[in-house]
Amino acid sequence: MAYLTDRKRAVGMGSAKTGTQNFWWMTVSSYGLLILTPLFLCTFGSQLGQPYEEVLAHFARPYPAVITALMLVAGFLHFIRGMRMVIEDYSHGMTREWLIIAVTCLSYFAMGMGVFALVRLAL
Repeated sequence: MAYLTDRKRAVGMGSAKTGTQNFWWMTVSSYGLLILTPLFLCTFGSQLGQPYEEVLAHFARPYPAVITALMLVAGFLHFIRGMRMVIEDYSHGMTREWLIIAVTCLSYFAMGMGVFALVRLAL
């Protein structure tokens, strides 16, 4: 029976060397989203149920368009990082790699489509 200490179990496992960077990025993006979310809800929420022409006129102005674009980009980038951490924690092997690739590709696609739709509304 082998009795191993925590240190002995950890020797040779290496380190990812990116834990602090991921934590810092998630913290900064969380604070950014903390500011952007109420601004976005006020901007977007006021247009719910309005006629199409009025929504077009609203998003043609720079302030609502910029707030919406920032919210889309920051939100999806935060989502990608967060889901990557969850996938790394709970899956292993090739499943992990394929899930990370799938979530990243789908998120960038959704972000691009959202920004494209916003540009179409704004112009």
